[in-house]
Amino acid sequence: MPTMSSEQQTDIVIIGAGLAGLSAASDISSKNTQLNITLVDKGRGLGGRLAGRRIKDATFDHGAQFMTTRDAKFAAQVQKWIDAGVAEKWYSSFPGQSNSHARYRGKPTMTGIAKHLAKGLNIKLSTTVTSVYAVNNGWVTELDGGGKIFSRGLIITSPVPQTLTLLASGNISLSLNNQERLQRIEYESCIAVMATLDQPSKISAPGALAISDGPIAWISDNQQKGVSQIPAITIHASGDYSAEHFNHDRMSIGQQLVNLALPYLGAAVTDFQVHGWRYSKPIAVDNNPCMLACESTDLPPLILAGDAFAGPRVEGAVLSGWAAAEAMLKRLPRNS
Repeated sequence: MPTMSSEQQTDIVIIGAGLAGLSAASDISSKNTQLNITLVDKGRGLGGRLAGRRIKDATFDHGAQFMTTRDAKFAAQVQKWIDAGVAEKWYSSFPGQSNSHARYRGKPTMTGIAKHLAKGLNIKLSTTVTSVYAVNNGWVTELDGGGKIFSRGLIITSPVPQTLTLLASGNISLSLNNQERLQRIEYESCIAVMATLDQPSKISAPGALAISDGPIAWISDNQQKGVSQIPAITIHASGDYSAEHFNHDRMSIGQQLVNLALPYLGAAVTDFQVHGWRYSKPIAVDNNPCMLACESTDLPPLILAGDAFAGPRVEGAVLSGWAAAEAMLKRLPRNS
């Protein structure tokens, strides 16, 4: 594999420092401490949709609101996070909800879990991958600014539409079966509003409200949740509303959602910000926990992962990351 002073070399590159990428990197590192792993993410912070934000003295979870446990291995992992002080149980039910499955939250925000996973990992944030291509039994990952990373294996955890664009940039052809699997994956967008209040909200304990129809799908009270020291709510618009208004003026849409939320709040909104999650949740997922994208090709080890494979939940992202780690460790060639 070529080496130049202006270029970097590592064993595995992972594109995306969300939960799937962090879980893959953490799992690989725990099983083989000799492997060098580099994660690259265009965002300024870790965790992807495990996202927290501050507005002055208020703190918000404005992406994923909680996690549930269905898989025994993931349940054990959540318990480890609880023991480490980066997660806790939020609630099992709230008024109007029949499902009593336990919901867990990150501490101090959902991002706390991502930061815990990231300890000891080599992560390049605020770095955009412009192209990936195969060379000499390995991969070249090109970065904005002209940097390059050579690796023996590549894991991509970005949303599938972004992944397809990236693969096309390097003229990477997958098997017909894998192409068809990727084309079937669909996402739902979500417009999120983070608003501060002049007094505590009147949302019933535990501070969560799911709405089955209309423009608003979810309201959470970050103060009741234990995220914010002052009254602060997160509003998630429904998938239909978000799709219709995603490219409209954000502050105008935010004001509409704030006005619609007021009857539930019993308090006045003093300030708000708006964020758009273009790939908020996969609504048509693949049946496998990850994709062996190098399968039936001459490509070096290439694995695709994310919640579009193992399910549209925090749990799905972690399980997909673990599956990608296992697949990569089995296929990574020996370093010559």
